[in-house]
Amino acid sequence: MVEIEDFPIGLAEGDVVEPMMQIPSELPALPLRDIVIYPFMIVPLFVSRDKSIKAVEEALKDNRMIVLVSQKDVNKENPAQGDLYDVGTVAIIMRMLKLPDGRIRILIQGLSRTIVDSVDASGDYVKVGITPISEPLAPEGSLEVEALVRNVRGSMERAASLGKNISPEVLAIIANLDDAGRLADLSASNLELKVEDAQSVLDISEPVKRLRKVNDLLSKEIDVLTVQAEINTQARADIDRSQREYFLRQQLKAIQSELGDGNELFEEIEAYRNNILKVKMPAHAEEEALRQLKKLERMHPDTAETATLRNWLDIMTELPWSNASKDNLNLKKAEKILNEDHYGLERVKERIIEALAVRKLMEKPKGSILCLVGPPGVGKTSLGRSVARALNRKFVRLSLGGLHDEAEIRGHRRTYVGAMPGRIIQAIQQAETNNPLIMLDEIDKVGADFRGDPSSALLEVLDPEQNSSFRDNYLGITFDLSNVMFMTTANVLDTIQPALRDRMEIISLSGYTEEEKSEIARRHLVPKQIEENGLAKDDVKFDRKAITKIVSEYTQEAGLRQLEREIGKVSRKVARKKAELEADFQPVKISADNLKEYLRTPKIFTEGALKKDQIGIVTGLAWTAVGGDILFIEALKTKGKGKLMLTGQLGEVMQESAQAAFSYAKARSAELGIDESVLENFDIHIHLPEGAIPKDGPSAGITMATALVSVLAQRPVRKDVAMTGEITLRGNVLPVGGVKEKLLAARRAKMKTVILPAPNRRDLEDMPREVLEDLNFIFVENVLEVFENALLEPKAAAKAARKT
Repeated sequence: MVEIEDFPIGLAEGDVVEPMMQIPSELPALPLRDIVIYPFMIVPLFVSRDKSIKAVEEALKDNRMIVLVSQKDVNKENPAQGDLYDVGTVAIIMRMLKLPDGRIRILIQGLSRTIVDSVDASGDYVKVGITPISEPLAPEGSLEVEALVRNVRGSMERAASLGKNISPEVLAIIANLDDAGRLADLSASNLELKVEDAQSVLDISEPVKRLRKVNDLLSKEIDVLTVQAEINTQARADIDRSQREYFLRQQLKAIQSELGDGNELFEEIEAYRNNILKVKMPAHAEEEALRQLKKLERMHPDTAETATLRNWLDIMTELPWSNASKDNLNLKKAEKILNEDHYGLERVKERIIEALAVRKLMEKPKGSILCLVGPPGVGKTSLGRSVARALNRKFVRLSLGGLHDEAEIRGHRRTYVGAMPGRIIQAIQQAETNNPLIMLDEIDKVGADFRGDPSSALLEVLDPEQNSSFRDNYLGITFDLSNVMFMTTANVLDTIQPALRDRMEIISLSGYTEEEKSEIARRHLVPKQIEENGLAKDDVKFDRKAITKIVSEYTQEAGLRQLEREIGKVSRKVARKKAELEADFQPVKISADNLKEYLRTPKIFTEGALKKDQIGIVTGLAWTAVGGDILFIEALKTKGKGKLMLTGQLGEVMQESAQAAFSYAKARSAELGIDESVLENFDIHIHLPEGAIPKDGPSAGITMATALVSVLAQRPVRKDVAMTGEITLRGNVLPVGGVKEKLLAARRAKMKTVILPAPNRRDLEDMPREVLEDLNFIFVENVLEVFENALLEPKAAAKAARKT
């Protein structure tokens, strides 16, 4: 047992007492979190742990003494010997108050330092074996002690003057306290030290050493407070008085930055930093992102540039730098999906499967960009969605129709208000993978004006050699687009910039035959419209003849949109009937006979073949944006001076074809059986009906030549023959485009024979089987062959007329 000075309960810190009291060698212990208690300190404590409450109760039963020892790890709920410091403080409990929530509040006063020899945490409370430390007296008359005492007193006053929260009562006690050990403990208890530093003071029993340690800690605190004061002065000098709020925030930020603490942006900055590391950017992107993050860290949170930087960091961390979907490399499964979604289109499907096969053999091939060209409604966009499903990739569609601003592709620079990334980067952000299928829709309708040419910006996007380092103006760094699969759609190729067209593989999607439309309607459109109009599968049945009639008499298009609308119209009328009759409703069967009840009078008058052979009327074939059509060209001779008159709103190219045909007929008049007097005394009038519709192109050349020769030589034209081809002044027949659409129109008009330029023979390879079976083809190289097959001799014509 050790005897120490005793003092009555309730003395203030710094009071000196003389009585002695006994401290047992074993006492209950109270582990402390985030605080160190020194001898002679009077401190209130809240106790909540069960073992700690029982330790307090045990102390109150005996002599009210308890050992206060700090924990090394504040998160440890039941500390053992290794979790507690080796030096603690014996204290006496002055008062206890039980709280309603089960905790207790005690008022304690430190008595003496003590060494913790052993810790027993196995019982209801922590019990420790201790050896109290007898504190030696400081040498009297020592100059060092006197100097240290004065230094500590002065430093405490200096700290208080620099803003340290030290009460005047404590300063008064310090000013009158000469005991070196007591002065050291009192000063340390008011410095708000970290637990490690506070414990280091408690560990020193020798008063002079302890005072020297406190003096060092005070010196560091004075340095920090001095820097704080300088920061205050600097911040106040830099900021205008009217910006008081900004000044306060800046001051706080500067203080916290100097102290190494976080500021109000700390959590947000850490979140950004974690996200930057989490998304696994390339080295150059990560370096730039962290550089901008440091810039944000130094900014005031309310400035406009901070908001801009936040938006930039949000986009950078949301981009899928390393997130990619796994491609479906099962060719049979992909082919099955394509066949499920689309009927026909074999060439396109074959090309997609080829691309997939290459990807299966090579990890990262540089494939070409597919451009699907065709009339509206043939399934270009939906085909892209189907390809994405077959490849197991995300699908994003970008409509480029009417786009004029280059920044829509490359993005705006961050200096502009409302700046944002270009549509390509936005699409990848939306897809959440770095290898989606991006469908650039209506690429033929991209414009250009003073804001730049988006087509030129697309050159880099669609070039596999360049897009691995695509630079968006908003991001300011490169993004790898080589994993992205691009597909484009267009109605015509003429308006696409040549350099852009050169970067794409063109796949033409022509119009569908009536049989293909009927099959697509039966497989896809009818079930879709039945579902969209709230009908059950058995509520309405379309028979094949009804669908064929809708195709032929209610629609005239290359695609399927109008067909789907007509089927939807029938479905809505059935839906209304079901809603009105409710329980009395009977399933409806749509047939060719009752179709008129639902769709009324047919809308389309199909031009059919001529009923008889006639002079000056020839059946031509034309291509339109919605498919093919037949075109009657009429020629007539009238009294005049050998002039050629053209009507029917003809374009310049078509007028030149007529002039070439007329010149050829005049040059070969004798060979063609044309009387020269007819050329001198008659004018020729060529007319194309439907004059409100503009017409142009060279493919009607042989048709107009046939009409001219027919009227000049008075030779009738065979009624079942249609033709297309360009003519030269020498009579050669040149190839034309749009052959599939023209042949579909000829078949629809019940023509039997079609005259085509010889080079167009290759176009029949991709022609539907039913077209090849129903039409007879004559391939010609010279216009004389056309006349031979299309014109009847005058005598034969007279005989045919007599028979009729």
